Amino acid sequence: MVAVVAKLRTIHRCTDCGNASPKWAGRCGACGAWNTMVEEVEEALRPAVAAAALLAPADRPVPLAEVDLAEWSPRPTGLTELDRVLGGGLVPGSATVLGGEPGIGKSTLLLQALSSLAARGARCLLVTAEESKQQVKLRAERLGAREPTLWLVSETSLPNILAAVAEVAPDVVVLDSIQTVFDPELGSAPGSVVQVRECAHQLVRMAKERAITTVLVGHVTKEGTLAGPRVLEHLVDTVLSFEGERHHALRLLRAVKHRFGPTGELGLFEMADEGLRAVPDPSGLFLGDRRAGVPGSVVVPAMEGHRPLLVELQALVAPSALAMPRRSAQGLDSGRLSLLVAVLDRRVGLSLAGADVYASAVGGVRVAEPAADLALALALVSALTGAVLPPDLVACGEVGLGGEVRQVSQCERRLTEAARLGFGTAVVPASAPGVPAGMEAIRVRSLAEAVAALDLQPAPGGAMAP
Repeated sequence: MVAVVAKLRTIHRCTDCGNASPKWAGRCGACGAWNTMVEEVEEALRPAVAAAALLAPADRPVPLAEVDLAEWSPRPTGLTELDRVLGGGLVPGSATVLGGEPGIGKSTLLLQALSSLAARGARCLLVTAEESKQQVKLRAERLGAREPTLWLVSETSLPNILAAVAEVAPDVVVLDSIQTVFDPELGSAPGSVVQVRECAHQLVRMAKERAITTVLVGHVTKEGTLAGPRVLEHLVDTVLSFEGERHHALRLLRAVKHRFGPTGELGLFEMADEGLRAVPDPSGLFLGDRRAGVPGSVVVPAMEGHRPLLVELQALVAPSALAMPRRSAQGLDSGRLSLLVAVLDRRVGLSLAGADVYASAVGGVRVAEPAADLALALALVSALTGAVLPPDLVACGEVGLGGEVRQVSQCERRLTEAARLGFGTAVVPASAPGVPAGMEAIRVRSLAEAVAALDLQPAPGGAMAP
């Protein structure tokens, strides 16, 4: 046996692009990112040994027409919202990273998915690197996960994890989480850049060689991005983002990257005592507690991927004694709110310069598309004048700097969903297509026309308009 002598060296590597530098710098010389250089210790092998380590069986070239796709068909998980985002289910041999804030429900979602897969005949292995077996057992009892083909191992060492996979020979492996796994042969601490990169590389290679569906749980930073090097996102096939607010039961699942399908789909779950429940009718959930007859309330048919969602937008305008009045937006783009305030002032003649403006998307969902401009502007005018908009009215359209109302994509699908829920009037751009049967369309070319068509005049005792 030939002994391999390795020399330890300290380098600084960019967490965004992976560029290495012999010394620390405030800015990466390759990608230009600031404060992304972190120190790591790696082993420098001799060139001959390093070249031998890269040798692997070569893949034989085949014509593209002869590539068999039957082995890579998605395996449904049984969770409809998860399958919707994944385009049908988990693909054998794929590697997926699920990221989200602590306590948002990542472990619960994956345990429910493993239980459903095990009930369908799949052999599943859950590697818990953060919790004990007893903690996972308590959660499984609460969720009703008692399938005999669902295996569990509590391990943080990568060689032991690979040995457990070889022993169980599972179809699906879930590792919770990648930041706590370490390789003893590397000279850095768990969670460091080199540990996350090298451990993820070996796990992805295992998934490809053995056709095992592998899901890695990833931590997120305070900015909401995946912790660790960006190369982690490049290694895997799918990156899922699990979002939500602690004070709301709603959870949103999005695909940031997906090599097997589109990334525009949205999955919605509701956190309950027995785990996560799919939300088949999210519009009904968002509008369930809506109160009619209140100024500043408008419903917008928003689009999340190919799914239309009816969301209530609320606005509140109050006199301000501050030199710089507040502009607060929750679930909405604060830049679009400031733009609409300026358009109302210059193009419509309604000034909000001396008032605090608050705008919110109800239900914990975020509406960032420009199609919500018209509805948000009408909500601001309604809150300013005190006039109440009809309860069966929806509005969608993009507002330009000239005050014009522009066409939005998939307008027909938006209005069809609104008509299904009983809305009878829609304020839409003049160039919008036809509305569904039984719905009246108010076509406007500008924001001023929309305000005039809805007769948003100051109500008695509630006028703040000049």
